[in-house]
Amino acid sequence: MNGQDCPSSVGDPKVDPTSPLSPVLSPPTERSSAERCLPTSSIPPPSVSLLSAPADQNNLPEEEQEQEELSRPRGSERMMGTRCAVAFGLLGLLAMAGGVMGKKKQTMCDKGWECKGPSIYCCNATITDLFEVYQFENLFSKRNAPVAHAPMFWDYHSFITAAAVYQPLGFCTTGGKLMQMREIAAFLGHVGSQTSCGYGVATGGPLAWGLCYNKEMSPSQNYCAENVEYPCTPGVNYYGRGALPVYWNYNYGAIGKGIKADLLNHPEYLEQNATMAFQAAIWRWMNPIKRGQPSSHDAFVGNWKPTKNDTLSKRLPGFGTTMNVLYGDQTCGQGFVDSMNSIISHYQYYLDLMGVGREYSGDNLNCAEQVVFNPSGTSAST
Repeated sequence: MNGQDCPSSVGDPKVDPTSPLSPVLSPPTERSSAERCLPTSSIPPPSVSLLSAPADQNNLPEEEQEQEELSRPRGSERMMGTRCAVAFGLLGLLAMAGGVMGKKKQTMCDKGWECKGPSIYCCNATITDLFEVYQFENLFSKRNAPVAHAPMFWDYHSFITAAAVYQPLGFCTTGGKLMQMREIAAFLGHVGSQTSCGYGVATGGPLAWGLCYNKEMSPSQNYCAENVEYPCTPGVNYYGRGALPVYWNYNYGAIGKGIKADLLNHPEYLEQNATMAFQAAIWRWMNPIKRGQPSSHDAFVGNWKPTKNDTLSKRLPGFGTTMNVLYGDQTCGQGFVDSMNSIISHYQYYLDLMGVGREYSGDNLNCAEQVVFNPSGTSAST
């Protein structure tokens, strides 16, 4: 026997006698292969128990003295056993070190006012790294036209200021740069479609008129419903306002609580403050309506894992499910209706203008055949 029977260092290959790829070993009959890699002091000699007292060799017959001599471990064997023990000890230490390294904490970053950490998302590019003023102007080129209904209200600075609150939480800072650009286009695609005053023959085309409105122009009702948690304030109307127009008292109450603003008593804030209007819209994008349902953000970036029921209901990660979350059956589950097609068109138009390209729209683009998460009246925007 020699040192190659057992690993002499961490890098030595282990020989498996049962493997057809292992070299043929000479058959040592005195010990098994497992015993050869144990310290020899722990291996009982043949016919000698670990519990029995050592025999006095001088009192043994000559034949038994020879057998006793043969059963004693040689110096080379003791050295080999020690090397085996050291090798296995090193392997154990490396395994323990690997377990500790596997639990290494993720890197956290802080990028100041725009992405206040510590946050893993702040280690990625920020929105201003990827989306500049001129791109915002290209997407909403007609918002300050004389015929627009909210001229000089919306601007890039308001959007970035509102987004800074949510970038540490992953808003447009999740994934690589492509995913980040896609989420910017997806979110603003919803905003543009819901605030557009474009039409078929409008100058620049119907998709160039996003952020034309900041409120519903001719409300048909006051949108007040009985609600214990968020009761209507007397004399207040809860018609649509904001970047993703908010309707109904209970939605104003929930969103106001989320952004720490008294929207239940003062829903007009969303038509007076562009930053707050964007903030309310981003809050809606980042939060689900009900526990157990995805937010639009999670559905879009792939954080959400559909259940079996979701899959059977054709609700899968992608842009289509963001419409289901935000609008329910007012847009989804109705086939290829104009309201759904308009939202998709804005999203893809913005991808093109941002230099990403509509070919990166992603899978599950529509919600034409999706079963809605919530029936009418429970969505925060319509």
